[in-house]
Amino acid sequence: MQKPNMAVTGDETDEETDLAPSHMAAATGDMPTYQIRAPTALPQGVVMAASPGSLHSPQQLAEEATRKRELRLMKNREAAKECRRRKKEYVKCLESRVAVLEVQNKKLIEELETLKDICSPKTD
Repeated sequence: MQKPNMAVTGDETDEETDLAPSHMAAATGDMPTYQIRAPTALPQGVVMAASPGSLHSPQQLAEEATRKRELRLMKNREAAKECRRRKKEYVKCLESRVAVLEVQNKKLIEELETLKDICSPKTD
């Protein structure tokens, strides 16, 4: 198995490196500068893995973005539909409670009137 082609370390030069420090840096005492070497050839049958970003063409990336957008919009529609359903249920519950409380209030008012009639002194 071959070592990776991109091993760069300090001032040393390895056979596996594509970048090697220039000898001029050691003479001047400055920071090392690097020269780019041509990559070594891979043995026949060995294929380098491509980066994940290079596996897709611009058209595939656009299609993926469109698919993700459509999926997001579909999920948003479903969430909005569920939200409207819950809101309708909540409003129905409130309307039902209002109806019950109105009936209860009407009965209490009638009871109050009855008690007022019984307790109030008659001035005939």
